[in-house]
Amino acid sequence: MSDLSDPSLSPPLWRQLQLTAQALAAIRAGTSGSVAFEAVEPALRPGVQALGFQVLRRLGRAEALRRHLAKRTPPPPADALLCAALALAWDPASSPYEPFTLVDQAVEAAKRNPTTRAQASFINACLRRFLRERDELVAATEHEPVAQWNHPRWWIERLRRDHPREWQRVLAADNQQAPMTLRVNRRKTSVASYLLALKQAGQEGRPVGADGVQLMQARPVLQLPGFAAGEVSVQDAAAQLAASLLIDGLTGRGQGTPPLRVLDACAAPGGKTAHLLERAGDMPIEVTALEVDAVRSRRIDDTLARLDLRALVVVADAGRPGTWWDGRPYDAILLDAPCTASGIVRRHPDVRWLRRESDTAQLALQQAMLLASLWPLVRPGGRLLYCTCSVFREEGSHQIDAFLAHNTDARLLPSPGHLLPQSAGNARAVPDNPLGDHDGFFYALLEKSAR
Repeated sequence: MSDLSDPSLSPPLWRQLQLTAQALAAIRAGTSGSVAFEAVEPALRPGVQALGFQVLRRLGRAEALRRHLAKRTPPPPADALLCAALALAWDPASSPYEPFTLVDQAVEAAKRNPTTRAQASFINACLRRFLRERDELVAATEHEPVAQWNHPRWWIERLRRDHPREWQRVLAADNQQAPMTLRVNRRKTSVASYLLALKQAGQEGRPVGADGVQLMQARPVLQLPGFAAGEVSVQDAAAQLAASLLIDGLTGRGQGTPPLRVLDACAAPGGKTAHLLERAGDMPIEVTALEVDAVRSRRIDDTLARLDLRALVVVADAGRPGTWWDGRPYDAILLDAPCTASGIVRRHPDVRWLRRESDTAQLALQQAMLLASLWPLVRPGGRLLYCTCSVFREEGSHQIDAFLAHNTDARLLPSPGHLLPQSAGNARAVPDNPLGDHDGFFYALLEKSAR
């Protein structure tokens, strides 16, 4: 454990706790974690984000402890600081600092912030009592599901219903830090060559999937060999399945045939668009990358520029083809649909606290609309790959079951189905899936019958 009680250390822990609490308060008010942590000044952001992620992964326990310590919920800024301190201190084995130090610095943070100064004595009393009665308080919360699993109750119940054999393992995996996984650009290098480059740079990695490398220790991207030159991109192993599922088997075109027409329907930030182009190799291919948000669409341009790739980037709504489609059918469409992001909680621990139970049904309606809008754009014999980074069946298998029931010209090809965090697949999955450690995803590959 570290000890930052020395006031000569910079930045002082009390200041990091202030900023962590501010980010937590913003997330509780509906701001995404990426936006909340982006507001922290760059010099302090890495440390504050590391503390913030641990707080978010232990927030259910912290809120349960606070309910035992205080009869009334304090004002939001004070409650955020109190819960942040409890989340970091409740388990000494995983605490980044000595619990006494965290308590001392949390009280200092309260005193130094005008929005919490009036509650400094209250925060001090709660945290000192926690230090005295830690074992009894933790035991009192041990059987509360939200405290035990650090997810909202509705989320726990939905997972238990959707995945009765795996729900506990999924919840436990959500509270772990995800590995940093790279996608090797096969147009510029190979997995074997890149692993050698890593070794020469004093870094370690292992192959994962067809184009992936999992790092033994995360690094800033600019410290990765070949990143600036476009040799690798950051992409989870499960997300790397999309390109091969969609276009493998459609790549056997000879010279003189028209290029493969591919649509990436919800493309930002461009990782899957780029992988489609990398995976195609020398095969003629035309990729259209569609994105409804003009600001996010610029990230597609940036991604492609770094990798020396070309695609047609269009700012438009995939659900309204009449405003952008030229009438020529596509050989393949990738629909990475908006979803709850319940499968990527390891990387975005704020998601579980931002989502509401009603969000799933609302997003499922949007997914169904996108499927219905894009299916007519697929040529006979062509394919549509539907995917979400969700572990909820309403956004995965149930969505596809309903689609197949209403579209007799569609058939389901072998697909991974629901991939759960740190799972290598399920009974309906592609056999011998070599992914190992990955995020939660759902894949369904649909083929349109030829006339």
